[in-house]
Amino acid sequence: MLPMATMVSPSLLAADFLHLDDEIAMINRSEADWLHLDVMDGVFVPNISFGFPVLEAVASKCVKPLDVHYMIVHPEQYIRQTAKLGAMMMNVHVEACTHLHRTVQEIHDAGMKAGVTLNPASPVSLLEDIICDVDMVLLMSVNPGFGGQKFIENTIQKVQRLRQLIDDSGSKALIEVDGGVQGETAPRLVKAGTDVLVSGSYVFKSPAPEQTISDLRSLVR
Repeated sequence: MLPMATMVSPSLLAADFLHLDDEIAMINRSEADWLHLDVMDGVFVPNISFGFPVLEAVASKCVKPLDVHYMIVHPEQYIRQTAKLGAMMMNVHVEACTHLHRTVQEIHDAGMKAGVTLNPASPVSLLEDIICDVDMVLLMSVNPGFGGQKFIENTIQKVQRLRQLIDDSGSKALIEVDGGVQGETAPRLVKAGTDVLVSGSYVFKSPAPEQTISDLRSLVR
């Protein structure tokens, strides 16, 4: 079996918002596969990030596919607006969606890929009846709401359990991990079965962010 290349989705939350043009230009030049956009409402998570004015501005400049992660209540209300941005992936939390299957269907109907996210304390077993309908599962490896947190070690075993579920079910879903992804944790996550690494501070605070992205992409499992 050929080694699986790792995809990288830098998280804009860690960017310098006073120089967003420069940060987007760096992402466009880089080997980044996607750009990860964290939308927080201060209700589902204890923080507020940015909304559609920023998303629209980023979408107008970024040439990379947009990986939009909603950490909000009622994300289903914003499906059409997200599709209008040209987003590639709309990712919603299992914990925020009462009717998850319907939301996944509506995301697909709007022309986007559908991702679902699990908080650190939410078990992989919650996905058994939806895993074949989603394009990606995002595992939070920190408690959502703030960047720069310490990596939760149980995530390694959680990735392994999710990889087993995907393989056993015949699902084609990718595994994405967000939180504390850096030089020490990234290789272990990839070895455990992660397909997509979300990295914020480690990329945007790096003295050589394009090289950091390239180094993450060079990891294989």
